Amino acid sequence: MKTLLHKSNQRGSANYGWLSAKYSFSFANYYNPQKVNFGALRVLNDDIIEGGTGFGTHPHDNMEIITIPLKGALKHKDSMSNEWIELGTGEVQVMSAGTGLQHSEMNNSSNEPLNLFQIWVVPNERNVAPRYDQRKFDALNRKNRLQTLVTSISENESGALKIHQNAKISRANLDENVDVNYQLKSYKHGVYIMVISGRVQINKTVLNERDAMGIYDTDSFSVMAQKSSELLFIEVPMKF
Repeated sequence: MKTLLHKSNQRGSANYGWLSAKYSFSFANYYNPQKVNFGALRVLNDDIIEGGTGFGTHPHDNMEIITIPLKGALKHKDSMSNEWIELGTGEVQVMSAGTGLQHSEMNNSSNEPLNLFQIWVVPNERNVAPRYDQRKFDALNRKNRLQTLVTSISENESGALKIHQNAKISRANLDENVDVNYQLKSYKHGVYIMVISGRVQINKTVLNERDAMGIYDTDSFSVMAQKSSELLFIEVPMKF
C-alpha cells in the first residue's frame, strides 16, 4: 500500500473577501507541482462563501463537478434551464459539464456563511450532453458505515448520483473507537480521504480535522476513529 499525506495547514489558500478557500490541489492562483491531482481527482476545494455572495455566471466543459454543502445552503442556476434550485446541508449536487454549460452558485442566505466542498473529477468520456442532478442523503445511513453518494453512470447502484467516470464518492460518520474497512473497486484505483471533522488513524498515521490522505496500490484498508469523526472518501482511477 502506498500513501501520501496532505496536512490541513499545507493546503493552498485564498481570501477574496466574499470567498475564503482552501485548495487541496493546484487551483486558480495556487500552484504546487506536487499537488496537481490525485488520479482522476482534479479539485477538492473547501470554500466558505459569505452571505449574499457567490460565484456569478461562468462556463465549464468536460468536467464532472460535485458539490457537497457542509453548513448552510446554496442556490444553483444554469444554462440547462435550471432556475435557482436550492441545495442544502445533507444534499449533494452533480453536474456533467460535457460539451459546455454556464452556471451560477450563490449563497442562499443573505447573512449566514456557507461552507461547501467543491470536487472536480476528470471524465472518462468527453463531449457528453450536459446534465444536472441532486439528492438528499440521510446522515443516519452513514453512522459507523460507508454511505455511497456518487458512482459511475454505467453502474446500477440505486440511490447514488451518477457521473461519467469509474469513480465512487462516499461518506462515513464514525463513533469513537469504531473502525471501517474500505474495499477498492480495483487495484488500479486510489482513494483520497478527507477528515471533515474528528481524528482518525490509518495504519500508524493520525489524521486530524481537514487532514487528507491518498491511498493506492492496495485492494483494501481500514480507518479507525480515535474520536467521533466525519469522513469523505473519493475513489478514482489512478490512470485515466
